[in-house]
Amino acid sequence: MQEPTSQEGTEVDKSYFDTGRSVSERVEILLTQMTLEEKAGLFFHTMITMGPDGELSTGDREFDLPSNSEYVVGRHMNHFNLLTGGTPEAMATWNNNIQRLAAETRLGIPVTISTDPRNSYSDNPLAGLLAGSFSVWPEALGLAATQDEDLVEQFADTARQEYTAVGIRVALHPQVDLATEPRWARQLDTFGEDAELTSRLVTAYIRGFQGAELGPASVATMTKHFPGGGPQKDGEDPHFAYGREQVYPGGMFDHHLKPFIAAIAAGTTQMMPYYGMPVGTEYEEVGFGFNKSVITTLLREKLGFDGIVCTDWGLLTDAVVDGEPFPARAWGVEHLTPRERMRRAIDAGVDQLGGEATPDMLVELVEVGEISEARLDESARRLLREKFTLGLFDNPYVDETRAAHIVGAPEFREAGLRAQRASLTLLTNRESAGDGILPLAPGLRLYVEGINAAVASQYGTVVDEPSAADVAILRIHAPFEKRSTSFENYFHAGSLEFPADLIDHIDRVAGEVPTIVDVFLDRPAMLGPIVESAAAVIANFGADSSALLDVLTGLDAPRGRLPFDIPSSMEAVVASRSDVPFDTADPLFAFGHGLTFPARRRTTP
Repeated sequence: MQEPTSQEGTEVDKSYFDTGRSVSERVEILLTQMTLEEKAGLFFHTMITMGPDGELSTGDREFDLPSNSEYVVGRHMNHFNLLTGGTPEAMATWNNNIQRLAAETRLGIPVTISTDPRNSYSDNPLAGLLAGSFSVWPEALGLAATQDEDLVEQFADTARQEYTAVGIRVALHPQVDLATEPRWARQLDTFGEDAELTSRLVTAYIRGFQGAELGPASVATMTKHFPGGGPQKDGEDPHFAYGREQVYPGGMFDHHLKPFIAAIAAGTTQMMPYYGMPVGTEYEEVGFGFNKSVITTLLREKLGFDGIVCTDWGLLTDAVVDGEPFPARAWGVEHLTPRERMRRAIDAGVDQLGGEATPDMLVELVEVGEISEARLDESARRLLREKFTLGLFDNPYVDETRAAHIVGAPEFREAGLRAQRASLTLLTNRESAGDGILPLAPGLRLYVEGINAAVASQYGTVVDEPSAADVAILRIHAPFEKRSTSFENYFHAGSLEFPADLIDHIDRVAGEVPTIVDVFLDRPAMLGPIVESAAAVIANFGADSSALLDVLTGLDAPRGRLPFDIPSSMEAVVASRSDVPFDTADPLFAFGHGLTFPARRRTTP
């Protein structure tokens, strides 16, 4: 890496670029030369956008973000969550451009780029990003449905290669909350309801991203949301004030720690607390990002975690999303000013403030004596240590030409499709004359909904009406309640019952022709009425139409297993305890349920 040019009149000891020194030595050499403003810049990890074709952004009106130069040069910040994307070449070019900008600052501290999941189907801008050029795999629930640690490690290793090719070095995942509240909106990115399965899979996930130990080829993992975001009161999400409470009527707070303990043992280097505030426990009733009893006493002292703790995004300052107000998630400390909230979070033990970009406020807190500079140094050491360990001080640049060959490589895309097929979970296959309707025979007349006709035509003859078909295939989405703002509707919450008009439609189609219903289960759903009328019901957790049709026609066998229970009624859901796994009475389908049949011709392994 090119050594930075010192500001005129300022002598900089550049020996922290010396690879012959230990990481701890390099950290101390650099830290002793940092100004208060430069230290404060380390504490902020916020969203950033790239310019067209990889140029530096001069500001983004859509997301109300300043220029890349304002962040890096003006505010001394160097940890960013890349919110946008482009071609692999453009992303790699942008990485190199922003690293050159960072190299020109007084100390030349390289930038660390992070991302939400990029290899799946999510349309939630604060939970994941559409895959674009990256290989497409099932959502985390789909990986859990495979129950296959080797496959999960393969996914993580593939994503690691794609991330590092464009300069992304921190994964803002895995999400290991236990999905014990069936109504909760954030289940799609979890490994489901079972603590033992989640613990096994998160270990494989971290191994795939980080390797045996963190190093220059690794992507660091930020495991979330400590100490487990699943037990939400009424299943509402704490992105919003009405979902701020996490409740433990079954007394199982410690049960939700199990996947995090496994992640720490696997070497995860970062941890993100959730927005929620615990109610009725031994811990303070404030949001976890402000909660010293959880971050310092539990996570650091009891569980021995000495990595980076970064808050979830937007705890301090109000924002606007899609033109609508989005208040800070300062649950339990709403009465405090942003400045007071910052002091509270740092006193709780966090190292970074996610989604915030106000280092001047932190400088002021130190200058007036409300936070000591020694406290800043404690976190700065962790943050700098990781940059050195990742090799960013040695070479933060990537090969722009190579990126195009790595991201979305044919073998990665095919592996993603295999995983999609493996995750498909057959729930019912009604017998007819002794046999289930699946697998479908070749050459049938197909009536389809939710499937591109051009894709379906590769598997049979597509017809326009159910009455003209041999079989109907309907793809639907698990239900959710519409909320008042557009951003809330990214979080599918509320009742798990399908609307009556959809059930009536499925009944009508099934009355004319044997019907297969494929349901995208981002949450459990009340499948009873569909099971009664459909010839077969299959669950998907992020699988495209060709993967589905490969399985329905027997080119591959269904192998998925449910990662959570499917409740039998909303009454059972309401009566269940939010923190207790498998607590709905008489589930329609239990965790681990999944049927199969022999494949006619297996796809290439």
